[in-house]
Amino acid sequence: MMLDKEDAQIIAAKFNGVIEQKNRAHDLVKIYYKGIRVASFGIRHGSKKSEGHDHIPKDIHWSPHKCKECAQCKYGFDDWVRDMIAKGIITA
Repeated sequence: MMLDKEDAQIIAAKFNGVIEQKNRAHDLVKIYYKGIRVASFGIRHGSKKSEGHDHIPKDIHWSPHKCKECAQCKYGFDDWVRDMIAKGIITA
């Protein structure tokens, strides 16, 4: 299940990601929870929409399946936060 640039952009928007380093090979998306950076991932600038972004699951501590379903509107930021709390990545 490959994630593409569009999926990466959808996830960044759903997670209110802060995009930095524009005009480079990648944009860096930083994800914050209560003012603390929890995760980050890159979005390639490449012109090919189909270029893979399969690094995202590892970067945001979620399975490829959940990432793809998030991009397809089945999961959102609140679901991710609950999972990160359960994994101990975010402390309540």
